[in-house]
Amino acid sequence: MKKVAIVGCGAYMDSGYGCPGEWRCLKAAALGEGKFEEAAAVVAFVKCECPGRTLAPNTGMAIKLGQIKPDALYLSSCLVNAKPGCPYATAEDMARILEEKTGIPVVLGTHPYS
Repeated sequence: MKKVAIVGCGAYMDSGYGCPGEWRCLKAAALGEGKFEEAAAVVAFVKCECPGRTLAPNTGMAIKLGQIKPDALYLSSCLVNAKPGCPYATAEDMARILEEKTGIPVVLGTHPYS
């Protein structure tokens, strides 16, 4: 089974702007729906906190402390499709930074649920 880590938008999850929390991402991973090609084990879930400066270090620490290297990192659908978008960085910028810092491929989005 593929091992994945998910990065969610803390602002969306904490304030309810269209994302009640990580349950939809976890459901998609467990069922292999949305951007997941097959059922996947979520080994870490990291919340991006504004302005995003700690995104790469926190993701790296979650991987290190979890002692399981994920096969892929997924930026949550609430982070990728945020309206209004993140004022600090695009999802593509975040993906590039995470790939450069971790060496792990990043997928934009998790689920199609509304």
